[in-house]
Amino acid sequence: MTPSGSGHGAPDAGDLVFRGRDRYRPSPAHLALALLVPAVEAAATIRGLGLTGALWLAGGSLAFIGLGLALARRSFSAVEPGGITVCWGFGRGRTHPWQEIRWIDVRTTKAEGGTASQVRMFLADGRRRALPGLADSPLHPSPDFEEQYRRILARWELSTEESGRVRPRRQLRDRISPTVAGYLIALVLVPLGMLVLFLMR
Repeated sequence: MTPSGSGHGAPDAGDLVFRGRDRYRPSPAHLALALLVPAVEAAATIRGLGLTGALWLAGGSLAFIGLGLALARRSFSAVEPGGITVCWGFGRGRTHPWQEIRWIDVRTTKAEGGTASQVRMFLADGRRRALPGLADSPLHPSPDFEEQYRRILARWELSTEESGRVRPRRQLRDRISPTVAGYLIALVLVPLGMLVLFLMR
């Protein structure tokens, strides 16, 4: 059994592995949008920051977007005999032994054009972890999502005692969709950015 927090080697043939690179494939429209955002950002800030500052800001945004895409494609979840390994693109992942996993369910929230679903697990210490590569949304549809979820549940139930499975209480963050979370973050970042630009003038 791999201890919690240990590195993860190459998955065995019998493991269930869900890779981000198999799901997160940006379309030409998405790539065009990713290039448009820094361009609009540079045009909007050129008067306050000057040409050099605006280009640095746009370049930083473009690098941030590129990093996010790269990490999403490198992310994976591996369901193994010893537990579930989660990797969000950094390092080799973190393995959570079966005895630490108290519950596994699907978080479903409203998304633009439909609903978004994400498989997640709840740990003995109260933490919750989404499983990368195990999601379904209008932007990245997964036709076999339900089957993947059932396979994970079956492996979890075979690997744990019924007494160790505890359904967690619903919390406020369970009711907040990623879209709403994005709006809340924007409400904080936009005024902060405007304040920084005002102070730099």
